[in-house]
Amino acid sequence: MRARTIGAIALIGAVLAVIASTASGGTSASTASITVWLQTDAQGGAWENIVKAANAQFQREHPGVTVDVQFQTWGTHLQKFDATLAGGNVPDVIEMGNTEMTKYMAAGAFQDLTADKAKFDNSATWLEGLAASGRFGGKLYGVPYYAGSRVVTYRSDLFQKAGIKIPTSLAEFTAAARKLAAANKAKGFSPVYIAGTDWYVAMGFVYDHGGAIATRVSGKWKGALASPKSIAGLTAYKNFFSAASRASKTTDESHPNPYNVYEQGLAASMVGPGWFSCCVGDTYKPVTKQFVMPSRTKGQPMPGFLGGSDLAVPVGANKALAVDWIKAYTSTSSMTALRGLGNIPNTTSLLGNSVNERAAKRSWFVPTAKNWVNVENGNILRNMLSQILTGKLTVKQAAQSASDNISSVLNA
Repeated sequence: MRARTIGAIALIGAVLAVIASTASGGTSASTASITVWLQTDAQGGAWENIVKAANAQFQREHPGVTVDVQFQTWGTHLQKFDATLAGGNVPDVIEMGNTEMTKYMAAGAFQDLTADKAKFDNSATWLEGLAASGRFGGKLYGVPYYAGSRVVTYRSDLFQKAGIKIPTSLAEFTAAARKLAAANKAKGFSPVYIAGTDWYVAMGFVYDHGGAIATRVSGKWKGALASPKSIAGLTAYKNFFSAASRASKTTDESHPNPYNVYEQGLAASMVGPGWFSCCVGDTYKPVTKQFVMPSRTKGQPMPGFLGGSDLAVPVGANKALAVDWIKAYTSTSSMTALRGLGNIPNTTSLLGNSVNERAAKRSWFVPTAKNWVNVENGNILRNMLSQILTGKLTVKQAAQSASDNISSVLNA
């Protein structure tokens, strides 16, 4: 906690230094060029062609202005960004992982783009779970870039052997899990492998019932897990876990990794990011397929937590030029091209019929509160799920306790 507090203070200090530099005329960008930081995902091949096309469009609108695209790595970009904040030489546009945004928005590191929202193509149909990560205090600080969804990865051979069709509702999936359990008696075998405290999966059930983790009320955060709708979702999760998973009720989704269990032949399916299919092992890769995690409402996807990236404009950057570059890079033509590379575009209006795209149509995101990281580090959600699944507390008792703790932490 102490290290995190010191880090937050240092970040705020760095932001103030940039603001001071800007006020004295020391902005990082000139009208002759802008600097853009993108992750190495966009470097090389067809993806880089999309970057070049956006640069060309931008330069047609701003003759004589050059674009310096610098490719960063996920492991080092935040440390480098912190250094630019301290030195007052920030990039004009920066790609941020959606879970990285809140810390910097809360510290005032990004410029307010609220008034510019209408300039961006498809801003009325942005993926909600991705757009939410770029909002803080009712203002827009990040423009959605692209996303990754969560799906069900499954062994088609076991489903076929048990006579199971792809389920289109949670009730059908629960019935399928029971059939798979009856047909596969190996010790530790899970029809649907889900770690008990995998809150990313569990909260999908909460949002599927219209619940939430926390909401903003009169300027303060209020835990929402004890609401009737959230309790209904948690109860549905408990019931599905009991019918489908033989994983530990008290450990998380990385001990072990679900795809390791799958690779060992101890799971007929697993719920997680779409990339899980890459790691199922040579034995089961030929029979591995995916489908959308179904909602309690037949034909609908269950809301899922989206991974992905946003584009932000740091304090001290040339906002006008940065906005125009982001506008070009997130245009309908750019998003269409990104989709052609297998990525999920930032808007529901361009989603196709692939499993990952259908899964992205309903999504959610964690509360964008500056203290949210302390909720995660305090394992409030994991402890709640463990209490529910082990029977230590009733769903209502565990949800009320977690909801109270969340309110306290978020408002600290």
